[in-house]
Amino acid sequence: MTAMSIRPVMISSLRTWPKVSLSKSSSEALAAFTGARHCVTVASGTEALLIAMMALDLKPGDEVITTPFTFAATVETIVLLGARPVFVDIEPDTCNLDVTQVEAKITPRTRAIMPVSLYGQVADMDEINAIAARHGNIPVIEDAAQSFGASYKGRRSCNLSTLGCTSFFPSKPLGCYGDGGAIFTSDDALAQACREIRVHGQSARYTHTRVGVGGRMDTLQCAIVLAKLERFEWELQRRRELGARYGELLAGSGVGLLAVRPDRDCVWAQYTVFVDDRAGVQAALQEQGIPTAVHYPKPLHHQPAYAQHCCPDCCEHSVTAAARVMSLPMSADLSDADQRRVVEALGRTMHERAGAPALTGR
Repeated sequence: MTAMSIRPVMISSLRTWPKVSLSKSSSEALAAFTGARHCVTVASGTEALLIAMMALDLKPGDEVITTPFTFAATVETIVLLGARPVFVDIEPDTCNLDVTQVEAKITPRTRAIMPVSLYGQVADMDEINAIAARHGNIPVIEDAAQSFGASYKGRRSCNLSTLGCTSFFPSKPLGCYGDGGAIFTSDDALAQACREIRVHGQSARYTHTRVGVGGRMDTLQCAIVLAKLERFEWELQRRRELGARYGELLAGSGVGLLAVRPDRDCVWAQYTVFVDDRAGVQAALQEQGIPTAVHYPKPLHHQPAYAQHCCPDCCEHSVTAAARVMSLPMSADLSDADQRRVVEALGRTMHERAGAPALTGR
């Protein structure tokens, strides 16, 4: 996406402002894309989670069930509001929340369930929603920072639960040129609460009916997201194609692959694989000019700021994944030639290390 393609959107918005709010235009376009009734654009994905939980009136002592294998923002927003994260381990093959463990973690203090749609694949939202319904309609918040555009049983990520929160950070599937995020819901009252909280709790100018934050999404970033939406379907398809091609090319290489469930797709915010001796593999790839990344090297219940919320021996699959995950280059603009170069370099590296036990595709 070039500056030239964004320029007409900016010119058009400046000509029509203030008659047409660019924030309103982007919110309407994003809501239409997901199928949700409301979209509230906000300053970041972190702000989206924070405002969503404030709209639910999360209080000190409340509990939120979530995963420790995620970026810190998922849990830090819970703790900032005085609530307690309750960790549930992940599925070892998808790295998403293990739904079979959720119900046992529900207590009278459970105020929300927050699955994370990691790496671009949605968690088992129908099963999570059913559990929440059985226990008094506990609100479910999808942390969809990495999965905007993904499909689950014919529906879009961010329109699968009480609230959906996403990020438009530049590295995300739909990224702006700075920070940005959005909250999605089909609940009118929650949408209104989110809009008011976003502007310091104002229901009208200088009428503060709630405690809020300064959480608006910058107008420039709204314009960029609007412009990038025009080719976003193409980008999603390209990411799916690249992900499928990675899987085909890496088959039998000794690299473990993430599973994608048959009732959903993955938009591959990060194309992530499993390797042993990750540091050694990364170093060998770096020597060949291939960049890699790790999302995430330590689960949150092993982080000093959050260790008190869970025993260190819990969530064994999260601990194992943190030691083995490695992300390869992924972008809608990644060329076939560059992708093959990545695969060939990784293949050489794994072949040279073939003395190690073969991986089994976890």
